[in-house]
Amino acid sequence: MLSKFPYLRQDFAASIVVFLVAVPLCVGVAVASGVPAELGLVTGIVGGLITGLMRGSSLQVSGPAAGLTVLVFEAVSEFGVAALGVIVLMAGLLQLAMGFFGIGRWFRAISVAVVEGMLCGIGLVIIAGQIYAAAGLKAPETGIGKIVGLPGAFADALGSSKALTSLAIGAGTVAVIMLWKKLPKKVQAVPGALAAVLLATVASLAFSLPVATVEVEGLLGVIQPPGADAFDELASPAIWGTIIAFALIASAESLFSAAAVDRLHDGPRTQYDKEMIAQGAGNTVCGLLGALPMTAVIVRSSANVSAGAKTKASRMLHGVWLLLFAAALPSALALIPLPALAGILVHAGWKLIPFHQIAGLWRGHKGEALILIVTAVSIVAVNMFEGVLIGLALAVIKTAWETSQLKTQVIDKGAGPIQVYLSGNATFLRLPKILDSLEALPQDRPIEVDLSGLYHLDFACRTALENWAERHSAPDTDPVKVTNAEPVRATEP
Repeated sequence: MLSKFPYLRQDFAASIVVFLVAVPLCVGVAVASGVPAELGLVTGIVGGLITGLMRGSSLQVSGPAAGLTVLVFEAVSEFGVAALGVIVLMAGLLQLAMGFFGIGRWFRAISVAVVEGMLCGIGLVIIAGQIYAAAGLKAPETGIGKIVGLPGAFADALGSSKALTSLAIGAGTVAVIMLWKKLPKKVQAVPGALAAVLLATVASLAFSLPVATVEVEGLLGVIQPPGADAFDELASPAIWGTIIAFALIASAESLFSAAAVDRLHDGPRTQYDKEMIAQGAGNTVCGLLGALPMTAVIVRSSANVSAGAKTKASRMLHGVWLLLFAAALPSALALIPLPALAGILVHAGWKLIPFHQIAGLWRGHKGEALILIVTAVSIVAVNMFEGVLIGLALAVIKTAWETSQLKTQVIDKGAGPIQVYLSGNATFLRLPKILDSLEALPQDRPIEVDLSGLYHLDFACRTALENWAERHSAPDTDPVKVTNAEPVRATEP
C-alpha cells in the first residue's frame, strides 16, 4: 500500500497541521464577513476536496481568506447573504474563462506595489473593524469611519466592564499568537491561532466571562444554493462590479501566493492557467452552495510546506478533516468567544501590512512606494475595488512616464544649419517638451532634426513634427530638414 503512495505518511501528518491552522481561520473569516461561521468551513472543505484535487500548484492550500473579508462584508451589506452565492458563482465562472483563455499567466504582470498596497489597505480595514468586534461594539460601515471612530470606541469600552472583558480576550488572543513562536518547537506543533482560541474558550468557560460566542446553525442549515430571486440581481450593473472585483482580486491573491509558495519548496512549479482553472472550479462550487469565496491562502500553504507535505494529498486530506469536524462537532463552534476570533483576524490583518516592503521601496523606488501608499489609502477611504483601480491607473501612468524618457540636444555652430538630435522615446507625453524646444529655435536659420537616436516615435509626435516642419519650411522661412524619419528601434540582445 505504502509503495503506491510513497509520501502518504508525510502528507497525512501535514494535513493534520493544515487542518488545525484552517479551523480558526475559516470560522474567523466567516464571522468577520458577516455570514454564519459554518460557511467558512464549507469554503475550506471545497478548497480541500475540489481545488485540492485539481492541477495547478501542488502544495498551496485554498480556503476563505482574510484578504477578501472586507469585500465580502461590503457585498453582503449591499446585496444580502442570498446574493452572495450568485456573486461567487459568477466570479468562479469568470476565473474559469480566464484560465481557459490563458490569462492566468498575465497576472504575474500586475505591479507588485499595487498588490502590496491592496493587502496593506485590506489589513488596515480588517484591524480597525475587528477592534470593534473584539470590544463587542458595532463598527462603522466605511473603512475611514472605522479608523476615525477608534478613539471614541476605546472611550466607550473604558466605560463598560463587559466591553473591557471582551477586549481583554481579544488582546490576549493576539498576545498568545505572537508569543507562541518563542516557545519550544514541540509546543509549536500546535498552531498558535488554535492554541489561542482554545485558551480563550477555556478561560471564558472557567470564569463565566460575559462575552459573545459564535452562533451555530448547523452545516446543512447554512448551505443555501442561490434561488431565482438571487439571479435577478444580475440585472443590476452594480453587482457586476463586485463580481469582477471578486474574480480579479481572488485570482491575483491566489497566483501571487502560488509564486511565494514555489519559493518554499523544490517540487513542481505552479502552472498558472491551470491554477486559475482550479480556483475558478472551487469558487463555482462555493457559489452553488452559497458559501464564501476562496483564494489560495499563504498562511495555510506555508504551514503545509513546513509540515513536510510532498503532494496534493495533504491539502485534500485537510478538506476531509474539515468535513468531519463540521459534521461531527458543530456544537464546538458555539463555545468559541467572538473576541478570540477578532484577535485572530487582527493578527492576520497586521501580517498583511508590508512594512519591510514599504521601507525598501521608499529607499530605492519612491515612485513604487507612492503607488503602494496611495492604493492602501484609497482602499481605506473609498472601497477595495476602486482603490485597486486607482493603484493600477497610477502604475500605468508611472510606467508610461518612465518609458517616455526623451533627450533633446541642440547644436548651433554659428554657421550653417542648427542641428537638433532627439534620442529616447518620443511619445505624446513628451510632445509639449519637443515642440517648446523646436519653437524656441531661431526662425531665420535652417534647421536639421535628426531622429536616428529614437527608439520609438508615436503617431502624435510624428504628425506634430511634420506639421512643424511644414510651417517652418514656408516660403518666407528657412527650410527644415528631418532626417531618419523612421527611427531606429530597439532590438533583442
